[in-house]
Parts: sequence; structure tokens; C-alpha cells
Amino acid sequence: MNTLGIFAKHPIPGRVKTRLAESIGEIAATEFAQALLDDAVNACRSLAHRRVIGFSPPDACEFFRQYETMGYDIWRQPDGGLGQRMAAFFRTFLVDDQASAVLIGTDSPTMPRRLIADAFELLKTHDCVLGPATDGGYYLIGLRRTDSALFDNMTFSSSDVLDQTCLRLRALGFSLALLQPWYDVDTADNLGCLAGHLHAMRTAGINPECPATEAVTIRVCNR
Repeated sequence: MNTLGIFAKHPIPGRVKTRLAESIGEIAATEFAQALLDDAVNACRSLAHRRVIGFSPPDACEFFRQYETMGYDIWRQPDGGLGQRMAAFFRTFLVDDQASAVLIGTDSPTMPRRLIADAFELLKTHDCVLGPATDGGYYLIGLRRTDSALFDNMTFSSSDVLDQTCLRLRALGFSLALLQPWYDVDTADNLGCLAGHLHAMRTAGINPECPATEAVTIRVCNR
């Protein structure tokens, strides 16, 4: 059983994209977060045997039920830091030796979805797959076995998350495969990068395949 997880927050003002909101305002940042979620859900709905939206906060269950009609299970992220919640996801969905699980967020809207298929393929021969992010973290992690030590006391807001993770993988004896680097969109600078990338893709005749995010980005950046 292959399981694809998407971690997502309830897109309400003041609780999503807070760093971006400092530049574009809470309402625009919330619209952007909703667009990211919609595009991720639409793009991934045919990937993996099982698709799961890991939502937060706990009281957002009713909001996320709408995605069940699109072939997603919904799973409440437990209390705790990001590392604890990620560890809980893999403990829950790596149910046996034949299972593999891939976890992404919604912050990389132009990420080619083929990378998710590549991750599952690489998990046939590796314990872990990482998609390095340009900010020093990762935009995707896949596992076929897990250990809580991989996530405990990790400083996920730092620029050396990828480096820390690699050190822990080596200490645990996990084999690692890498995908190509990609970028997240968390700040105003990231949003400018996204706007330029979207424009370049359209100019080159490439469909970015993130229509909701593209529409919000154009509207916000052209104000």
C-alpha cells in the first residue's frame, strides 16, 4: 500500500502564511493558502493507492470533509510540534513491511507531480527519499520504515534541516535517495520568485498546472 499524505492547515486569516501576510496582508495570504491547498488536492487526486490530508487544527475537521468526495481520507494531526506530527503520520500509515508513505505540504505549487511517482519508485530500493528545498529543508519526505529519532527535537524552521536529517539517517542506517531540488513559497521574496517562474513557464508554453495559485499570484503581485 502506497500512501500519499498532504499536510494542510485550515486557511483562515491569521493562522496561515503568517510570514507572507506581513507583506501582502492576512486576507490575501489566506486566499493564497486556499489556492495552494486546492491545487495540491486536485493535482494529487490520482496518485498513490491511498491519499490522506493530514489537517490542523483539530477543530477544522468539518472544513476538510469536503475533500473526501475527491478520494481523500482526512486525518487529524495530533498535538505537538511538526516533528511529532510527522512521526505520527508515518507510524500510522507504514502499517507493514510492504507499505511506503510519502508526505508533502502545499507550499511548492510548481513542483512537478511526477516527482511524487519518482519517490514511490525509489522507495522500492531505499529506506528514505528526500526532495531538498532551496531554503535548506525538504519539500517531500518518503519512508518505507520509520524511527521517531528521525524527527525528534528537529528545528524545522532552520536552514539546516536537510543537513540534520541526513546525519540522523546515517546514524539510523537508513539508505537515502534524492529528488531534484525545488522551492517553497513562504515569504514575499518567495512569492516574487513564484511569479517570475509562472511567467517564464507560460512564455515557454508550459502549463504550470496550478491554476488557483497562479490566479492569486497574478492578482496579488499586480496590485
